Amino acid sequence: MTPNEVVKIAAKALSDKKGKDIKVLKTDKLTSLCDYFIICTGTSSTHIKTLTDEIDKAMSEAGEPPIRREGYRSGSWVLLDFGCVVAHVFTEEARDFYKLEHLWSDAEEIDLSSLIGPC
Repeated sequence: MTPNEVVKIAAKALSDKKGKDIKVLKTDKLTSLCDYFIICTGTSSTHIKTLTDEIDKAMSEAGEPPIRREGYRSGSWVLLDFGCVVAHVFTEEARDFYKLEHLWSDAEEIDLSSLIGPC
């Protein structure tokens, strides 16, 4: 599966479960870690678990289960690593604290609607 296909499936899963402020950053020219970051906010620890479970389910059904899953028990920042795509799902407080968009400000931001259609 291509990185573009992976990021589309993951972004759609977040959108379908009402993830807030979804950002897709194209990182392939900046790091060898991954091609894309997806950053999203959940409204509660339960919502964050729902969002990450939905990404996990959608990607597993597509034959691309996560390589690594971190932070699920804490519920304030969950990371799902799919190799070419890394999804970060935060509480609003954790997202404000870690400021990944700022740290990766040189990355190209991809318009969500171009990936999954109008939300």
